[in-house]
Amino acid sequence: MEKIRVIIENKQKEVKIPTGLRMLVRRCCNAVLRLEKFDSPAEISVTFVNNQQIQELNKQYRNKDVPTDVLSFPMGENGVYDINHSTGAKILGDIVISMEKAVEQAERYGHSLEREVGYLSVHSMLHLLGYDHVNGGIQRVHMREKEELVMTQLGLPGTSSYVLDEDEE
Repeated sequence: MEKIRVIIENKQKEVKIPTGLRMLVRRCCNAVLRLEKFDSPAEISVTFVNNQQIQELNKQYRNKDVPTDVLSFPMGENGVYDINHSTGAKILGDIVISMEKAVEQAERYGHSLEREVGYLSVHSMLHLLGYDHVNGGIQRVHMREKEELVMTQLGLPGTSSYVLDEDEE
C-alpha cells in the first residue's frame, strides 16, 4: 500500500486526548483505504474540536445550527482528487470530530471513547471516498456493513446497537 499521511490536530481543550488515540485514527484511515483497495498515496486531515466549534461548522456548511459528532469534507468527486504537488498524494479531505460528542456517545452506547472515535473516523473516511447514507436504503446498509467490517478488523467490534429506542431519541 502506498504512503498514507494522516494529519491530526487538536483544537479543543474540553476532552483530554487519550494516549494512542491519534495512532488509532491513523489505523482506521489506513484500514478503510485497504478495504477499498485505494492504492495511491493519500493525505487526510483530522481535527478534534468541541461542540461549539462543530456546531459553527455544521451551521455554516449544512445549515444545521446544532452540534454533531463528525463532519466530513471530501476533496474529491467521482474518484478524482486534488494532488499535493510536493508529495504526489491525493488529498482526500478533512474529518472534524467533536470530542465532547464522542464522549457523550461512547457513554450512551456503552463502549469506550476509543471505539467511538474509531467508528467516527471510519464512517467519515467512507464519506471522503464517496459513500453516503443520507437517503437511507441500500446505500446506508452497504456503508454500515463496511464500517462494522473495518471496526472488527481493528479489534473494535460493536458491542451494542446504534439504533435507539424511540424514547431515547
